[in-house]
Amino acid sequence: MRNTFTLTYILMMVAQMLFTNYFHFTPLCMVTILPVMVLCIPTRINTTWAMVIAFATGLAVDLFVDGALGLNALSLVPVAFLRKSIIEMIFGSEPFEHQENISTRKYGFARVSFAILIVTILFLAIYITADCAGTRPLWFMASKLGISLLASYLVSALIVNMLSYDDRR
Repeated sequence: MRNTFTLTYILMMVAQMLFTNYFHFTPLCMVTILPVMVLCIPTRINTTWAMVIAFATGLAVDLFVDGALGLNALSLVPVAFLRKSIIEMIFGSEPFEHQENISTRKYGFARVSFAILIVTILFLAIYITADCAGTRPLWFMASKLGISLLASYLVSALIVNMLSYDDRR
């Protein structure tokens, strides 16, 4: 199953690169699936390795798309750092004790949606703040956060089960 997750993760990273390069609807909207990708890293992987994976993922996306080098990596590493805390807050310690992955089948759509929203808000808040860096007004940043959160959540909710395989299937 490890190879299945790795392949799916790489394909999702390519999908994120395509989203970023070819789907610019407006400056107020960016679609990102990177936070849900980090959330769905198998629970057997510790925080340090999750941060390394997040940094490499963010840097790879930054290298192959337009934008500031390191911006996705800067925003994604805190998501990986807080991943364990967020999972324990929402799902309890069971996913780590049993080394189970997060899935809507096991934990329900509402709880998984809440986790997706938290990691996406964290990612977007850091990304938008660093990207705008005093060049845009607060209303623009808040609007971009809200619109991007909605768009990113809709896409992330659709793909979360692709990344969260069930070992018992």
